[in-house]
Amino acid sequence: MTTPLARSTLSQLPGRVSVPSYDRADLSPGILHIGMGNFHRAHQAAYLDRLFNLGLDHDWAIVGAGIMPFDAARRAALEPQDWLSTVVELSPDTYEARVTGAMIDFCPVDAQAIIRRIADPAIRIVSLTITEGGYFIDAATGMFDPAHPDIRHDAAMPDAPVTVFGILLAGLRLRQETGQPPPTILSCDNIPENGHVARQALAGLAALMSDELHGWIMEQVACPNSMVDRITPATSEAKRVMVADTFGIDDAAPVVCEPFTQWVMEDNFPLGRPALEKVGVEFVADIAAHETMKLRILNASHAALSYPSALLGYDCVHDALADADVSGWITRLMHEEVIPVLAPIPGVNYPDYLKTCLERFANPEVRDTIARLCQDGSNRQPKFILPTVRDALATGRPLDGLALEVALWCRYCAESQELTDPRADMLRAAARAARQTPAAFLGLTEVFGILGQHDRFANACARQIEAVWSGDVRAALRAFLNKKAA
Repeated sequence: MTTPLARSTLSQLPGRVSVPSYDRADLSPGILHIGMGNFHRAHQAAYLDRLFNLGLDHDWAIVGAGIMPFDAARRAALEPQDWLSTVVELSPDTYEARVTGAMIDFCPVDAQAIIRRIADPAIRIVSLTITEGGYFIDAATGMFDPAHPDIRHDAAMPDAPVTVFGILLAGLRLRQETGQPPPTILSCDNIPENGHVARQALAGLAALMSDELHGWIMEQVACPNSMVDRITPATSEAKRVMVADTFGIDDAAPVVCEPFTQWVMEDNFPLGRPALEKVGVEFVADIAAHETMKLRILNASHAALSYPSALLGYDCVHDALADADVSGWITRLMHEEVIPVLAPIPGVNYPDYLKTCLERFANPEVRDTIARLCQDGSNRQPKFILPTVRDALATGRPLDGLALEVALWCRYCAESQELTDPRADMLRAAARAARQTPAAFLGLTEVFGILGQHDRFANACARQIEAVWSGDVRAALRAFLNKKAA
């Protein structure tokens, strides 16, 4: 027998389920969060729930928001539950469930409703998890793309925006007009210098509207960088059934995640912030080195294992890592080509960090999927893999393994029947052409920028693309593993 999740039923849940110790009626909003996916509910919302359980900062509750179709579906699922979520941490030997109550409202999936909420002076932080593709970055320049059709639309029609940044600017304009100071804009996406990227997008769009608005944004709006980390797979129907069977909770949208969690932020919040340092968040002056470590090791390892694993027929990450060729491939790539180009961080051991990452990936209870890791490659590769390529070219370091990673992605794009990527058609066509003309794939300047013009990288990719296409994937991995160390 299960209990429907709702504020009125919290006392009826089994004792092994942690529930909010605070009275949710005492909460008031302080944060508007755009992008109500699983990661946000397992990460930011979970940290705030722990803080509220300490009896602190009850004026920093979350109001959800979103503009995508899945946001409407999520809102419809959570509203009957009074915006509560079940978060289940999946350890290899035990499951632990807690119901989080940090979110107290969810805007209608409507631009004008979100704009009005941003303009509310009670909102002092607007946070974002909108995926890498939502920041309108031009791969060729690494800068904001003012020519994107959606950005041009919002510049021409600022009162009817269709992008998150158009909506943000409309809300900020209302605050400016009423003399209200702007909220902090906090990106929680896996993007290098995500605060700077958010600021670029916000200021870049503002510049297309008016010099005055652009100047106000540049002078007044804080966009601190942050680093977030927690493996949070999509919630399958099997996991929903598990939550019901194991914990007796009827939750329409539970979240499952690994026990590990990390959040590092630059401490720049002009209108204040919750005391998240009391629940494990690290506030620093500059997160650049820590962020680079995570993107180049953890996120890059995810990318490097995803494509050969998919091509070898694996569905789950932990099964792929049990394959000695796959785990050996990632380990050698990281040790020989990625870690050597990273600047040292005092007190941090990169090989130990890599070992921890691979142990987390291998957690069989998380059952993270290869399909999830394969998504959105055209936005992820420029963030996780290609910066290391640029450093290797600049320093003369080896890059055959990095070229093999690109070749494996190329073959995946050519063969995948379900290529989930905003540039899917373009990628598929170029990848198929690369079988005869390897340069066709690196010619995608939207992804590779000018890297395809570097002879050393282009030649290495050509060799690896030919190897991946002429033999099988396992043979290509073993060839890399068997080569002599550089």
